Amino acid sequence: MRKAKKVQDSYVIMTELVLPNDTNTLHNLMGGRMMHWMDIVSAISAQKHSNRIVVTASVDNVSFKESIRLGNVVTLEAKVTRAFNSSMEVHIVVYAEDIPSGRKVMSNQAFFTFVAVDQLGNPIDVPEAVPETEEEVKLYDGALRRRQLRLVLAGRMKPSEAKELKSIFEIKEDAQGIG
Repeated sequence: MRKAKKVQDSYVIMTELVLPNDTNTLHNLMGGRMMHWMDIVSAISAQKHSNRIVVTASVDNVSFKESIRLGNVVTLEAKVTRAFNSSMEVHIVVYAEDIPSGRKVMSNQAFFTFVAVDQLGNPIDVPEAVPETEEEVKLYDGALRRRQLRLVLAGRMKPSEAKELKSIFEIKEDAQGIG
């Protein structure tokens, strides 16, 4: 039986100040810098969960809901949502805060996947993730569908094998009286 760890034990907060070298010519945070910060905070979260070296395996869609401006304080929060054999899905939420105005907004959200590896770079088993809160359970429950979608899109799983994804469409078809 695999060891288990609470999702909350992988929780990480990272704070950055947006400086001129982080911005584009419009004084907005560059997307590449944001992804860099997201990769760091989520890797730390995955390492806390697995107690191993981790490598980034995939990044889901990263889109800006709100622009992040020069001088904003950026807070990144990450935690493992689910662990599979050697891989872990990490959810990242990014907030931008303009301290002088008191305005704080959620600007980004994404899921990154990491694989734990040994000293030779070979995948190694990780502990199960145990969700406790309602939000953690919701993210945990959706993780298998997101994983199957990633694998199908990467060509590593046949769509016909993605049972969790198929169940979504069967439910929708039945609900509409189509199935």
